[in-house]
Amino acid sequence: MSDEKVLTKQVDDDGLCVITINRPDAMNSLNGELVGQLWHEFYEMRHDDAVRVIVLTAAGDRAFCAGADLKERATMSESEVRRRIDDYRGCFGAIDNCPKPVICAINGYAFGGGLELALACDLRVVNADTKVGLTETRLGIIPGAGGTQRLPRVVGVAKAKELIFTAKRLTGKEAEAIGLANYAVPADQVLDRAKELGRAMLDSAPIALQQAKIAIDAGMQADLNTGLEIESRAYAVTIPTEDRQEGLAAFREKRKPNFKGK
Repeated sequence: MSDEKVLTKQVDDDGLCVITINRPDAMNSLNGELVGQLWHEFYEMRHDDAVRVIVLTAAGDRAFCAGADLKERATMSESEVRRRIDDYRGCFGAIDNCPKPVICAINGYAFGGGLELALACDLRVVNADTKVGLTETRLGIIPGAGGTQRLPRVVGVAKAKELIFTAKRLTGKEAEAIGLANYAVPADQVLDRAKELGRAMLDSAPIALQQAKIAIDAGMQADLNTGLEIESRAYAVTIPTEDRQEGLAAFREKRKPNFKGK
């Protein structure tokens, strides 16, 4: 990577990749450099067969991401702000549309764009004692990087309206209770729990994982009959794969399958 000061990446031999936002002194807030590197990394990982499951986290113990870098924002014109919001949408869209599972390890505060970043991931593990929220209405704006669309799809329309209209800050445990987080755990267990989830996914066939994600995400945007057709087509992609044959053979032979992503 061109600059590891704002983002670091580590891939283990099994294909679990940990991406770490590294601006702890700035509460891991989103500036232009960080957004650009995140966008680039998730584009690259789409095509990197060495990466099978991704964990996104942040350095330090205070904040996962406090949202926009307000010091940078204060120096920007209105047109530059509009462009930066478009950058957020593009970056978060690249995460959302990544064909590989993405798990967010929310180790600290996640407000505004920070929570929108987490919502672009497939699963979320949160520090039980931290606070998260879409707090933009208290600043005279609204969530503009996907929050008004992704939050209702995760927690339901009425609850999303309540959270956005009131700019409420939830504890990690409260986030878990409404389904915003899959798990709320002690601070020192957040990353380990996220990695544990990721390693459980590594036992599944890569192509099957990708097609399952496509079927769920695309199906959620459609009526049931259309969703079932999407599922059928995704299933059809897995039928001619070597991994399907390996899975059947491993089942017969009572051993762990050795999937190749082919």
